[in-house]
Amino acid sequence: MTIRTATEHDLTQIVAIYNETIPGRMVTADTEEVTVAERQTWFAAHTEQRPIFVYEQNSKVLAWLSYKSFYGRPAYDGTVEISIYITSNAQGQGLGKTLLAFAEEHAKTLNIKVLLAFIFSHNLPSIKLFNRFDYQVWGELPEVAIMDDKAYSLVILGKHLDLKVIKKAV
Repeated sequence: MTIRTATEHDLTQIVAIYNETIPGRMVTADTEEVTVAERQTWFAAHTEQRPIFVYEQNSKVLAWLSYKSFYGRPAYDGTVEISIYITSNAQGQGLGKTLLAFAEEHAKTLNIKVLLAFIFSHNLPSIKLFNRFDYQVWGELPEVAIMDDKAYSLVILGKHLDLKVIKKAV
């Protein structure tokens, strides 16, 4: 079992895991499968400061996680959105915990101070995972996603990794 930085060679497996989640309407707001070609630009946009990692076992990618810059303004450089995707065959085996713990530790090496997770409100397993790691609800966007003529809400979970408060604005 290895967690390592993703390479372009991994993109096919990353996309396959992503596409597995689409029909369930629990994890992503994409409603149709994406192609490797469509994800090339997304993959290339991830740098050493905003990497993608894969969890590999026996040369097979079972899961991946990524960091995404939040809002694109300099004041938010220390804040990122985290995404974790696990192949259906490996769900329920503690991989989410392993990846989230890794993501938090690695984030500190990237000078990331705040992690955000945008999760559908009905995705209780993911919410439970993040709650286990002391993420708090920082917001909810009611019925913002429409899939199959149904409205879905999005919850925003957040956590400060660096407990030192610099100086609060008054």
